[in-house]
Amino acid sequence: MATEESYPEDLRYHPEHDWARIEGDQATFGITWYAQDSLGDVVFFDPPEVGATIAKDEPYTEVESVKAVSDVISPLSGEILEVNDEAGTNPELINTDPYGQGWMVKVKLTDTSEVEALLDADGYRELIAEYITPRKCSGFAVRFPRTVGCYWTGTL
Repeated sequence: MATEESYPEDLRYHPEHDWARIEGDQATFGITWYAQDSLGDVVFFDPPEVGATIAKDEPYTEVESVKAVSDVISPLSGEILEVNDEAGTNPELINTDPYGQGWMVKVKLTDTSEVEALLDADGYRELIAEYITPRKCSGFAVRFPRTVGCYWTGTL
């Protein structure tokens, strides 16, 4: 697992716990520290196909952890230029280095104006602060924002 909670200032964040590192008309995507911590140990990542078109707010792949299989939501629209095959082979990188070696895809953006809708690091911290207040559920704390009974049904 990643050793320390962090939300780098140079990234933009999607409310579904995905990040984007913007570099002109290209971006690198991954899941946030909060997402990987909530999932637990990631045991499988199946990278999408290079050349695939992805849409903002839609799933583009899945990650499987010891707790759940979760969709990974695209923070922006574009065409996949590169996938992190190393994370496919060693999915624990998503836990140990979510903003570095644990990146998922590199994308050529089709609408750079979508970036303005993403959160900065302070906005993302405010968002997750709402989730961290535990709710009681059959004697244990539930940290997740979307629950049915005691089971999380949200996406990443």
